[in-house]
Amino acid sequence: MARQLVWFRSDLRIDDNSALAAAAAKGPVVAVFLRSLEQWQAHGHGANKLDFYARGVAALKEALAGLNIPLLHRDVDTFDNAPQALLDIAREHDISALHLNYEYPLNEQRRDRAVFDAFHHASIAAHGYHDAVAFAPGTLLTGKGDYYGVFTPFAKAWHKNVAPEQLALRDTPTPQTPLDIQSDALPTLPGLDDTAVDGRQWPAGEHAAADHLARFLRFRARHYQAQRDFPAVRGTSELSPYLALGMISHRQCLQAVMSENGGHLADGDAGLTAWVNELIWREFYQHVAVGFPKVCRHQPFQDHTRALEWRDDDTSFHAWCDGRTGYPIVDAAMRQLVATGWMHNRLRMVTAMFLSKHLLIDWRRGEAFFLRHLIDGEFCANNGGWQWAASTGTDAAPYFRIFNPTTQSTRFDPDGDFIARWLPELAELPAKARHAPPRDLLTRLDYPAPIVEHKAARQRALEAFKALK
Repeated sequence: MARQLVWFRSDLRIDDNSALAAAAAKGPVVAVFLRSLEQWQAHGHGANKLDFYARGVAALKEALAGLNIPLLHRDVDTFDNAPQALLDIAREHDISALHLNYEYPLNEQRRDRAVFDAFHHASIAAHGYHDAVAFAPGTLLTGKGDYYGVFTPFAKAWHKNVAPEQLALRDTPTPQTPLDIQSDALPTLPGLDDTAVDGRQWPAGEHAAADHLARFLRFRARHYQAQRDFPAVRGTSELSPYLALGMISHRQCLQAVMSENGGHLADGDAGLTAWVNELIWREFYQHVAVGFPKVCRHQPFQDHTRALEWRDDDTSFHAWCDGRTGYPIVDAAMRQLVATGWMHNRLRMVTAMFLSKHLLIDWRRGEAFFLRHLIDGEFCANNGGWQWAASTGTDAAPYFRIFNPTTQSTRFDPDGDFIARWLPELAELPAKARHAPPRDLLTRLDYPAPIVEHKAARQRALEAFKALK
């Protein structure tokens, strides 16, 4: 049987992998991973994501070894070098077809088109699979035939049209007869500008991902709707890093929900259905990247907001980055991000809205800071979340949605436990005082006064958005 080449990217697993399953059904498999550090760093990914990626590839190599599938490794600085690297491997090892799972940001789409063109000209087959989504972008459209630009109707259409075969798990290959090809040694990650967080916080690989899913479903999923907004409570799935790099698939997650929820996704247990909604958000933003490629070019989804006059204020921006804004919930969240490579989802909204609305600093600066630090940094979700918060994106709500950070703090961290954990200088204060420390104590506590007053900042943001009209 003819050899098949599987190119692994953000799908670092052997279970429920469309490209791997299709390749294994046609012949013996050779796997390859192309490391594009220069390109990834140019895209803004930092040490946390790159270290997690490297550890995920190592876990994948071990899993493939159990199937007698060799994993080849090549360093290609930029995406432009991918077609030739893959062709060289295909020719060297007598490959009859290439298999890959699609990625949807614009540069990745262009890279893949170049690969398909190169293989076509070389008369070698190449196959792509929409593995990361239930619906291939362009197949779930509005009544007018357009891509959805608002989430709620997209989610309704998703639930209405999704079919069992779209959610069916792909076969895991059985061990193949060993090939006369040795796996490559995986190179160490070179020195980067930042230092990655302790990898023990985020063990890599599909076994770690499956363990996270099992624990979430057993202990927290049915309380997800009630607890997901409280950062002091471990109420979320914490699966975003594993989903971002495909160490677990959306199908595996949805199948697990259906097993727990009587076969249902749209109704049943409120916690489970709320979490399904979050998985659909991820798919929505991938469709947006394809349907509205301007968001991949650093442009706002809402065209009229291109004219928004953002403030050029490095001092305030760095105060936000360092967790020294004088708003405890914002500062605690930012310190959590830098220390752990992750931030609670409610606080991603709070901090992003604080930067873009209270400080009126360009959301793209915050988007880049998040991507540099997040271990789950993924363009589509990160860009979509930031544009939502800044009211420049796929956002049906009006521009005057402006969170009061102190109100958010008292509502979602009522006892100030999250604040006390990440701002130890405020831990000695009574719980209620942690949300807005008394000004006469700030010097002794070594904590800054608020860098902006909420009411004035809100008015400034409203005027800036009104000026667009």
